[in-house]
Formats: sequence, C-alpha cells, structure tokens
Amino acid sequence: MYLADQSWPDLGSYFAEESLAVVPLGSTEQHGPHLPESTDHVIAEHLAREAADRAGYLCTPTVNVGVSMHHRQFHGTMSVDPPAFRDYVESMTRSLTHHGIDRVVYVNAHGGNMQHLREVGRRLREDRVAFAVEWMWDESIPDLVDELFEHNGPHGGPKETAMLQYLDPENVHDDRLEEARDGGRVNLEDGNPTIHGARNYYDAIDNSPNGVFGDQTDATAEKGEQLFEAATEQLVALLEWLDEKPFDDLMAAPHVDPQPGSRR
Repeated sequence: MYLADQSWPDLGSYFAEESLAVVPLGSTEQHGPHLPESTDHVIAEHLAREAADRAGYLCTPTVNVGVSMHHRQFHGTMSVDPPAFRDYVESMTRSLTHHGIDRVVYVNAHGGNMQHLREVGRRLREDRVAFAVEWMWDESIPDLVDELFEHNGPHGGPKETAMLQYLDPENVHDDRLEEARDGGRVNLEDGNPTIHGARNYYDAIDNSPNGVFGDQTDATAEKGEQLFEAATEQLVALLEWLDEKPFDDLMAAPHVDPQPGSRR
C-alpha cells in the first residue's frame, strides 16, 4: 500500500492493525555518462513499493535527495547537509509514530545516507519511539552480485546499471557503457585510495574522472531482474521478521548490574 495514494479514512484500517512502515530513500546525483541522476531513488522506490505490496505493509513517499556532497563536481548533483538530512528523516519518522508506527525499514539505495540513517535509528531507539533500521539492497545479496559481475564497482557500476536497464530502460544510455567503463575506474584500488593506511580521498572524482567504477558493459536487463527479485525477497523477509518481533525485544537492553547509583 502506497501511503500517498490513499485517503485518510482508508489508511485508518491499516494503522488500526499494523505498526510497520517502509521508507524509501536515495539521492539525486551523478551516476556517470550512462545513467540518470535519479538512479538511486528509482531503485529504492521500486524495491520498497514492491516489497510492501507483496508483504502487505505501508510504503511512504520517497526521499529523493540525500547526502551527496562527494559528487558535487559533476553537473546536477543535489545534496543536503548531513545534520539537515538526519533531522528531516527523524522528524518525518516521528510523524509516522503519531499514527501508531513503531518500526520502520529505511530502504536505502545511496551509500552516502547509510551512517546518517543509522544515527537516526539510534536516536529513535534511545527515546523508545520506534525501531528503525537501514537496509541497502546490494548488501542483502552480496553473493549474487559477485556471481553476476566480475567488476561490480561501488558506484555507477554494472549492478546499478543492470537495475536501471530493468526498471527504467528509457533513461539508460546503453550506447555509453564503454565510455563509462573506459572513462572511469574499473577497480577502485587502482586509484590508490589509501596511502600508508590512510584514506586520501573525499570525493568520487578523486578516484574516477567520470565519477563511476566497475565494468558497465557487463550489465543487462536480465541481470537487473535477477537482482531486483532477489533483493525484494530479502526485503520481504526482513519486513516479516521485524513485524513479528515484540517491541520490547527491539529496544536497548537494560544496564548491567549493579545499577548505577544503587549503592549510594
């Protein structure tokens, strides 16, 4: 069920019976010469809505702009400052708790959002308001990704290319896949990302002239469908697991004994 398509009386039945919501988040940023800047939020929204429909849960509208300053050198990249992103997502999530939602899955398709979503989840859990977890689609199916692609790349690589070829083929420039590969960096390690144990980069352009990694020519829509189906299955399983957990079991464990101040 997609929240924005429903009227408030129709949503009443859901909130009376269920306490879980799915929140898709992505970015609007460069993904090389071959993919649209919508790549991350397109993937996140399709996965979130499909899994929510299959499992019978509520999916919210998508957060389309994330923390993307590390792609700022490329035309069109949009970004918000991390504190503003965290506060926005937390406030939006707390608005859901007014309707009885106490567990949330952030379906995230952008690496730059990860640590900030974890921080939001920690805040909500400390306040015992909700249990919110961040889920990255490719991290749910690492074996399949490695099986399908020799050089999958951390950004704009064949795994994201394949997903867009399947989900949004009209906006994929298939005639630029070789350009993406040859003008980028097939292996991140070839760019010397660390010097004497220290990371020596902050932006994507520091390691890739066109901002992407991996061998994009290895992508096909058929592989994208495999990825989408496998990731959706993992997400459905996560939603069902989370829904079955008692709320108290999801909250922080109590302080070990002796309790602070108990002998004063």
